[in-house]
Amino acid sequence: MWEVSLSMISYGRFVNRGVLHGPWIPIYGFGCVLILLLLKRFRMRPKVEFSMAVLLCGCIEYFTGLVLELTHNGQKWWDYTGYFLNLDGRICAEGLLVFGVGGMAFVYVIAPLIDNWVKEHLNKRLSTACLVLLLLFGADVVYSHFEPNVGEGVTG
Repeated sequence: MWEVSLSMISYGRFVNRGVLHGPWIPIYGFGCVLILLLLKRFRMRPKVEFSMAVLLCGCIEYFTGLVLELTHNGQKWWDYTGYFLNLDGRICAEGLLVFGVGGMAFVYVIAPLIDNWVKEHLNKRLSTACLVLLLLFGADVVYSHFEPNVGEGVTG
């Protein structure tokens, strides 16, 4: 939502910013899940968890960018060249701080809200909806492997 909102402000219209064609950007989901799982031991020390989230998200973003470039003939999906403290244009200080703040918001606010909502509404329809979304996501991953989402506003 964050990235799409920024794109709407920058371009004045909806831009699907991900590699996939559907309305999802998996790097954020994987980042959130990894923060929840790998950084749980730091939950009672928010400053340490923030620092570790910045490091973890930096590694995820850097290596995701590298893999995308290597597997798509050097095509860049983002480029932070010119930003303060950037590393090969794949990560930068500003982005990492945003990921750290976003990670903490996810851990301490959003994930608990989602967890409570799912516990209250867990039923067959929700399970079916999740299965349908998972199948759509899987189909999008396969399709996008052969036909990645590229174009104006998407790639760097």
